[in-house]
Amino acid sequence: MLNSVIKISFALVGAITGYTLTRTIVITQFANVIPEFQIIIYLIVSLLAAFLFYTTGNKIIEIVLDTLNKIEAYIQKMTLYELLIDSVGLIVGLIVANLVIIPVTKLNIIGVPISILINILFGCIGLAIAANKKDESPFEHFKRKNTISKNGKNAYGPKILDTSAIIDGRIVDIYRSGFIEGEIIIPSFVLEELRHIADSADSIKRNRGRRGLDVLSTLQKELDCPVRIETIEISPNSEVDSALLKAAEKLGGKVVTVDYNLNKVASLQGVPVLNVNELANAVKPIALPGEDMTVQVIKDGKENGQGIGYLDDGTMIVIDGGRRHIGENVSVTVTSVLQTAAGRMIFAKPKYMVERII
Repeated sequence: MLNSVIKISFALVGAITGYTLTRTIVITQFANVIPEFQIIIYLIVSLLAAFLFYTTGNKIIEIVLDTLNKIEAYIQKMTLYELLIDSVGLIVGLIVANLVIIPVTKLNIIGVPISILINILFGCIGLAIAANKKDESPFEHFKRKNTISKNGKNAYGPKILDTSAIIDGRIVDIYRSGFIEGEIIIPSFVLEELRHIADSADSIKRNRGRRGLDVLSTLQKELDCPVRIETIEISPNSEVDSALLKAAEKLGGKVVTVDYNLNKVASLQGVPVLNVNELANAVKPIALPGEDMTVQVIKDGKENGQGIGYLDDGTMIVIDGGRRHIGENVSVTVTSVLQTAAGRMIFAKPKYMVERII
């Protein structure tokens, strides 16, 4: 029933359109034709137009609805800033088009179709220019989703997770403890990379990928964390790290990672980074030279007579002369502490050896 009503409506529109166009052409070009013949021409063209619109009504509706759905999906992927800039570009393009078509509209018959085409052309040009130039806009700060502090750095804003930080899993405990605030953003290409890892034929990689997906699920469901998937298209030849840094600049956020190399590159490009390993090192207890502690010697070290032990937080202790105590708990005295890029190393000697020297 609904399809029939739609087809009849299209047929009426077609008949009116055919009659209007035919009447315009006859009046301007064939005014001397006898009235009876003019009526026959109007009737024939109107019926043909009505038949054409009636038979193509469903197809036209299908095309229109499909186009509207695609436009809606495209708009949903856009940020508010991108939507604003594209709208401005469209409006400017239409304004220019309407200035251009002022003399064109005076042309008989073809003036209106040409004016419509010019409006479409200039509107598309305005959209394309706005889309290409949005990153160079002087209104860059409008797309920031965070609060900017006086020194120009982000005081509060979204955190963009990379694949290594998600698989690492410590982000869950960090967020639970309140050290990270704000929205968590997962770029679409990071999620896609994580999915590929989870589908890997290598069991180790597959388990790491699945763990990363479980971490995201925990953040969203158990911690009620505001996690958002940001759709960002990248070319097949682009590196994920470069795309991640560009995304952080665009969204005005900070990259959360455990990748040392990514940390260095981001620092060179001026992109704020939160390194989970640096946070872990920062909160480890400080061991001072001369401090006593008890540690279990696990294995021998690289140098002759050395033994290796670990604190509860994973800090490695190199014990001079500890090789003979492998498998034992021994009291040691800290001699020095070395801070490296990989973490903190503590050097110590068995307490009885220090007392003997004294």
